[in-house]
Amino acid sequence: MLAKRFADAKPYEAPNHHGVVGLRLQGFEAGGPENQWIGLSQFLPLGGAGPDSTPFEKVYVVLEGQMTVIANGIETVLQKYDSCTIAQGEVREIVNRSNHVCIMLVVIPYPPGAKP
Repeated sequence: MLAKRFADAKPYEAPNHHGVVGLRLQGFEAGGPENQWIGLSQFLPLGGAGPDSTPFEKVYVVLEGQMTVIANGIETVLQKYDSCTIAQGEVREIVNRSNHVCIMLVVIPYPPGAKP
């Protein structure tokens, strides 16, 4: 088991994101997960990402606030404890259209060659 404390989480920069602070909770370390890494993203009002896509799927789980996810021309507002899967190669845009911070858990497979 690898236990990590929130106080020890390190920030990371995510490409094509704005108005957000991301913290890596698990991943990219010896003894950590083998298949994916876990991030916690804190989006300010009007913060977001995209539009863009990745060569791997990802999962978003909203822990606080709300997030608008736009994929395939469809807008979906995720509320607290709602989640979605973004498929490999799917173009998505996310934007926090509320006046509250949105906190999201993000689960992403390691990119090729980036395993710990």
